[in-house]
Amino acid sequence: MGDMANNSIAYSGVKNAVKETNHGDFGVTLAELRSLMELRAADALHKIQECYGDVHGICAKLKTSPNEGLSGNPADIERREAVFGKNFIPPKKPKTFLQLVWEALQDVTLIILEIAAVVSLGLSFYQPPGGNESLCGSVNVGEEEEESEAGWIEGAAILLSVVCVVLVTAFNDWSKEKQFRGLQSRIEQEQKFTVIRGGQVIQIPVADIIVGDIAQVKYGDLLPADGVLIQGNDLKIDESSLTGESDHVKKSLDRDPMLLSGTHVMEGSGRMVVTAVGVNSQTGIIFTLLGAGGDEEEKEKEKEKKDKKSKKQDGAVENRNKAKAQDGAAMEMQPLKSEDGGDGDEKDKKRSNLPKKEKSVLQGKLTKLAVQIGKAGLLMSAITVIILVLYFVIDTFWVQKRPWLAECTPIYIQYFVKFFIIGVTVLVVAVPEGLPLAVTISLAYSVKKMMRDNNLVRHLDACETMGNATAICSDKTGTLTMNRMTVVQAYINEKHYKKIPEPEAIPEKTMAYLVTGISVNCAYTSKILPPEKEGGLPRHVGNKTECALLGLLLDLKRDYQDVRNEIPEEDLYKVYTFNSVRKSMSTVLKNSDGSFRIFSKGASEIVLKKCFKILSANGEPKVFRPRDRDDIVKTVIEPMASEGLRTICLAFRDFPAGEPEPEWDNENDIVTGLTCIAVVGIEDPVRPEVPDAIKKCQRAGITVRMVTGDNINTARAIALKCGILNPGEDFLCLEGKDFNRRIRNEKGEIEQERIDKIWPKLRVLARSSPTDKHTLVKGIIDSTVFEQRQVVAVTGDGTNDGPALKKADVGFAMGIAGTDVAKEASDIILTDDNFTSIVKAVMWGRNVYDSISKFLQFQLTVNVVAVIVAFTGACITQDSPLKAVQMLWVNLIMDTLASLALATEPPTESLLLRKPYGRNKPLISRTMMKNILGHAFYQLVVVFTLLFAGEKIFDIDSGRNAPLHAPPSEHYTIVFNTFVMMQLFNEINARKIHGERNVFEGIFNNAIFCSIVLGTFIVQLISTIPTSRLKFLKEAGHGTQKEEIPEEELAEDVEEIDHAERELRRGQILWFRGLNRIQTQIRVVNAFRSSLYEGLEKPETRSSIHNFMTHPEFRIEDSEPHIPLIDDTDAEDDAPTKRNPTPPPSPNRNNNNAADGAIHLTAGRRNKSATSSSPGSPLHSLETSL
Repeated sequence: MGDMANNSIAYSGVKNAVKETNHGDFGVTLAELRSLMELRAADALHKIQECYGDVHGICAKLKTSPNEGLSGNPADIERREAVFGKNFIPPKKPKTFLQLVWEALQDVTLIILEIAAVVSLGLSFYQPPGGNESLCGSVNVGEEEEESEAGWIEGAAILLSVVCVVLVTAFNDWSKEKQFRGLQSRIEQEQKFTVIRGGQVIQIPVADIIVGDIAQVKYGDLLPADGVLIQGNDLKIDESSLTGESDHVKKSLDRDPMLLSGTHVMEGSGRMVVTAVGVNSQTGIIFTLLGAGGDEEEKEKEKEKKDKKSKKQDGAVENRNKAKAQDGAAMEMQPLKSEDGGDGDEKDKKRSNLPKKEKSVLQGKLTKLAVQIGKAGLLMSAITVIILVLYFVIDTFWVQKRPWLAECTPIYIQYFVKFFIIGVTVLVVAVPEGLPLAVTISLAYSVKKMMRDNNLVRHLDACETMGNATAICSDKTGTLTMNRMTVVQAYINEKHYKKIPEPEAIPEKTMAYLVTGISVNCAYTSKILPPEKEGGLPRHVGNKTECALLGLLLDLKRDYQDVRNEIPEEDLYKVYTFNSVRKSMSTVLKNSDGSFRIFSKGASEIVLKKCFKILSANGEPKVFRPRDRDDIVKTVIEPMASEGLRTICLAFRDFPAGEPEPEWDNENDIVTGLTCIAVVGIEDPVRPEVPDAIKKCQRAGITVRMVTGDNINTARAIALKCGILNPGEDFLCLEGKDFNRRIRNEKGEIEQERIDKIWPKLRVLARSSPTDKHTLVKGIIDSTVFEQRQVVAVTGDGTNDGPALKKADVGFAMGIAGTDVAKEASDIILTDDNFTSIVKAVMWGRNVYDSISKFLQFQLTVNVVAVIVAFTGACITQDSPLKAVQMLWVNLIMDTLASLALATEPPTESLLLRKPYGRNKPLISRTMMKNILGHAFYQLVVVFTLLFAGEKIFDIDSGRNAPLHAPPSEHYTIVFNTFVMMQLFNEINARKIHGERNVFEGIFNNAIFCSIVLGTFIVQLISTIPTSRLKFLKEAGHGTQKEEIPEEELAEDVEEIDHAERELRRGQILWFRGLNRIQTQIRVVNAFRSSLYEGLEKPETRSSIHNFMTHPEFRIEDSEPHIPLIDDTDAEDDAPTKRNPTPPPSPNRNNNNAADGAIHLTAGRRNKSATSSSPGSPLHSLETSL
């Protein structure tokens, strides 16, 4: 409801403003305008006549001029915004970070872990009643008084790891959302609209439009505000986004002058006065209504979706939809813009469920893979738990024949919880939750970088689909060519000029027809402005072909603006605007004597067919027979076209005064019997970089086809220049009608088999209509000629390209020449309209695919090894060698950080040297499988060697078969450390997935990768160093304590040791050990003394304490019983010159590792206490000073 409330507050605020300002001394109030805009057709006309007289009456009351527009005075603009509101719909609030955290917590595996950790925590605080420990089996063997109190650390560490994972996920979601909003506002800022202010036609951002503005509407516009038509030419609007009716609505002053925001101009042009903006426009009102209900619904849907798809890219799609719907002014129409002409409300419901197209290739493959891996992981973890429980039960109650005692129950439960945690951990490691993260990071990173390459990605998955593209259907004008049109040849007065003639060479009569015909029969929005920089080219505004014709007049030393001033746009009697069906434009002028003259221009072969006369050498009309027409086609039009020129024919016709007025709606009778004035050849040079880009595409296995409305000869010439056609190749160039004839059967229905015969060889489709383009795209996508389904990219700029852009796998709209409708239907907007940007998109798309594959190769190696080690370890030693916390650490660095490192590899040109993967190729190629299995095998050999023979190799005590609360062993620390280091170096191996030999190639181009690998390495090292080595850290915390007793490190064993407690009670503990302890320690100390002389030189020769106890071969030379007291150790501390200080007795010398909730491990044995650092070492001097 929040949104509705906000909007209504905003709205009532506006109302109050209206009252206070006495409706801002405008002659009409906001409420009146709102009620007027709710009327349609006849009702609206009636209301306007009744209340305002006509549109000019409305303009007068809004204090604006129908011709000059608003003054543009800032004070006036502010006043209007205060009274009538801004053209801005407040966006929906983004999700807060806490909401995202909550959503991340909904992950099932995390919930299981949280529960297990909480149970483990609770049980660790339970102390079984004393005295009966021995009855509970081997459970408590080796349990020390203070160690049993440290059991809570395991649970706490797991919870901490969960917190880390959740925060990372939430942060990623948050930054992703932020990126979408940035992208959205970027799209909005790009959206401008033409208005008249102070008599000047200017383009302003949509959000700056205010009530009273005079806006120029033209073919292809998406109307940004409500308004009333002042003057229109053949205006047809698609109102399906508001009404659901797909028929185009004709708009005219005498039938229906109401123009509504969010609707599309499908034909014609005109001017309107803006009467409602923002929340008061028709779209805004509906939006406000939707804002209320839609909010709650959307939340529900998102939740469901998030759970279902484990936050995969759908999040992206949905964010995109949300961003679209929310973000501000320019996109205010979005939620109503239904893709299938459906109703606004329905659309809103459908929006969350229906993705724009079927799942993207990668998404489909990943979902499948994730499901398979998840099932395997679940199976493994279940088996692990069952085996552990069975083994324990059989061993305790069957083999040892112990009864189940009530007081032992909590201890047994602790065991079961431990097994359960191990099982869940196996599951956590098996499920690659880094996968959706890697996809998102990779896509978001690519999208950001693609902005620099002039690709504005509107739909995230389009970027990756582009990597699989096998065909590109490209427009010619503006994409392959520069869209800088100039007339270079002309056929005037029966003479073919190879370059523009001198004005004197053209008879005055012909010149008059030419100047008037071009000036009035080109849209008044097309004009040529002086260059922005001195010495630059003049700026072409509007339709580029029309600008070329206007340029011809300037070359002939004539000024079109004089004619336009003489005949303003509202004096044009009737305009048949250009559209793709007519392929021509005609304008009717009414002369003072009551006669009419129509000027027409269009595609030369179409207009020439309607010409019955032609201006002769002296400028007089003469008969023009079909035979003459064929001559002109052969001698003039074809030679021009074969040079790649676009040919345009200019013609006119007079209707004498005496005759009855023609039926203007009957266009075919009007635009016929014309007199040809001239045929001109317009050159649009090929962009210099295009031929090279097309070569790259062909080498990358992508077929480029040109689909153009131009003449077939022009198209063929340009295709040859671009390299789409090469001389001597057996390829097809067809015209639209020819194409249609070949693909339809006798009944006129399109048959897929017929399309299949044509499209593989088709390279150029000329004189094509938008339906032909759509048919071709659909035909290629639905084709089954090749075993791989084709992935088609299409470029388009016109309103009518919408269907083809939507049908294509990836639709590219032109950012400069494209209409709003085309941009709306597209997936990617080319901000520079350049074909080379499409090639860049292909490169980025392939890079995304490769990044995901790299991550998969890396991730699966980790998973395979971790799961097998945990599983076999658990089955053989009743305990996973990799503890839950360690696995979570691996999961964190290997999932989150590795996905960031591998997903941000920049693309290289070599990506374009291979063929597209296609839809059916498995994600994991043979090479990758070989790498995964090979590396996993090597890692398993190393890990198992260390696990089962490590204690012999390193001469330390075994960590296997440790009791429940046993402290972490040095042995397992070595295993873990080795495991992590192997993963770290495997991350470098994973950079190449196509069997390249040199994995270091280009490694320094990716700073993120280098810093992550280095960072992980350093963190791992730090967490490995026993805290006793970092004594200054301890002292910084405790200040006065300088005991030499090394810190028991917090490791990730199942139940761990409470350090603070330990430090505080250490003195007492030493004394209360009991005599047998003290005797053992005396022997330990003496043995140490004997070995320390060599030990100082060769630290690695020392063995662990337990070995002293168990190996009788140590000679205890120094038999003097010396029980070290705390005072002794202090004294030693102050004696820096002493060579071999007595090491403090500690019952568990296995180096445990510490640190706060992260995971820690020991790289080698460091049994020497911190004080045995050589006296000169910096660490020693630091300790002494402290």
